[in-house]
Amino acid sequence: MNSPVFTIENECQDCYKCVRHCPVKAIRIVNGKASVIPEACVACGECVKVCPAHAKKIRSDLARLKELLSSGEKVYASVAPSFAGYFKGVTIGQLAAALRKVGFAGVSETAHGAESVSAHVSRLLAETDLPLVISSACPASVDMIRRYLPDYARFISPLPSPVRAHCALLKEKFGEDAKIVFFGPCAAKKNESDAYPDVLALACVFPALEQMFAEKGIVFDEEAELELGPAEEGRFYSVEGGMNDTLRDGGTSVRYVSVSGLANLRRMLSGGIVPTAGRKLFLEVLACPGGCVNGPAMPADGGSLATLFATDACSPLQTSAGRCLTHCGVSAYPADALVEVEPEERAIEQALARVGKTSKSDELNCGACGYETCREFAKALIAGKAEEAQCHTFLKKNFQRTSNALIKYIPAGVVIVDGQGMITECNRVFAEMCGETEVFNALGNLEGIDCTGLMPEFADLFTGALEHGSEIVKYRQPWHDRLVNISVFPIAKGEFAGAVVQDVTQNEGRREEIAAKAREVISKNVYTVQQVARLFGEHIAETEIMLNEIAGAYESHTEGKRLREADDGSYLNG
Repeated sequence: MNSPVFTIENECQDCYKCVRHCPVKAIRIVNGKASVIPEACVACGECVKVCPAHAKKIRSDLARLKELLSSGEKVYASVAPSFAGYFKGVTIGQLAAALRKVGFAGVSETAHGAESVSAHVSRLLAETDLPLVISSACPASVDMIRRYLPDYARFISPLPSPVRAHCALLKEKFGEDAKIVFFGPCAAKKNESDAYPDVLALACVFPALEQMFAEKGIVFDEEAELELGPAEEGRFYSVEGGMNDTLRDGGTSVRYVSVSGLANLRRMLSGGIVPTAGRKLFLEVLACPGGCVNGPAMPADGGSLATLFATDACSPLQTSAGRCLTHCGVSAYPADALVEVEPEERAIEQALARVGKTSKSDELNCGACGYETCREFAKALIAGKAEEAQCHTFLKKNFQRTSNALIKYIPAGVVIVDGQGMITECNRVFAEMCGETEVFNALGNLEGIDCTGLMPEFADLFTGALEHGSEIVKYRQPWHDRLVNISVFPIAKGEFAGAVVQDVTQNEGRREEIAAKAREVISKNVYTVQQVARLFGEHIAETEIMLNEIAGAYESHTEGKRLREADDGSYLNG
């Protein structure tokens, strides 16, 4: 079965926020993209809640749900008490009517299973000799303890989760062939349905149910009866401390403590057990801070005060200890430690060196990579879970080296100034242009010097780039004894600006030299043309005179002949 939580790779923006927030670091980074490691993931869904690009998703299973409803099987819905924070203003009766419209044979509250579990835990606490009992209600917390805190697995209550206890109650009433589908805010419930398909056929999150309602045009305009009747105090299980409220019976031998959030759970269980004689500690553990009302499939305001009041209003403040319920079954939660090979110190040192950390002072432990310490990050590098690019300081140093090299070797003056016009970086060419070579040679930079004092002619260009955030370019500007092309550009509006200054004095001198030679060539060519024209002009004039004389003589001879012929009639007769 696929992992309950997965990544849409094309939407992942390589921010590493999921790594930072994952309590078990079940994230692998490949080519800047984060993917879930199924065998390490406990499906708490924290990555889903914090992903700014919404690239982390909870498996929908909507297609499987539709197939199950159309199969002809008797399908019953188990609705988590946190529905009050998701379907705001909708009663459980209205939700039941809507579920019946989409094809469910019946609807019941998971809170019934919670009440059954609390009743049995109450008896367990009275009978056990263990100094510590940990609740088994939250599957993500149970998996966290079994895999990452295996020494405490033996203290987990040997009872099923509320949803599996509820399935037992429904199957007792409707038969073992009844198919149960859970609806709630939890991704880890999908692991339960995958592990116990004969008990829990399917686990879906509230958004999938909302989508089904929308597709079928279902509105909450009717009420329907609930199987097993309305639940009571078990409805407050969705809030941190809610289970403890169902267990308190006025006795003094048990101390009830709740902890939510897997990081907090890890911290709490890190100090070992120092029991108090004759006393027991019951620890209610929840993966989601504040309880299920803040689950990964809940809206941002799912755990608001309004939701708590709405949940409290329908949850009687009473204990489950006196309830007489059919036994909900026994569950074993043996340790299933996730073995991680501890790398050798030499390997860790080599991994740290890959990101430029060669001494203790280099290990900043800034956490930008997603890991608490640089050494933990190094171990992730060795395990193939992380990439060098996750290290913020490594990227920064690489960028600085690259930018320094570019600035150093650009054959033009380069300077970067801050919002007050003070130099933060420049290259040697710029220092030479400014006549500050000695200072640059001594310090290696001109940092802290007022750039506008070195080049007052261009102070307005820097001011404009900083204020307006646009590039300004000027060509062939006089500066000292040279001509320059200058481009001033914003780096961060109002904060930093840069300039590239190119000395074009030699180019301009060469341009004038070429222009002078061109003018000389043109002058000579004009003179030559004029001479040619003059010579051609004289020759043409002489030729024209000669031709005119010949033509005149010819015309006189022809005219005399014509007149003579006319006199003797030969011309007219011819």
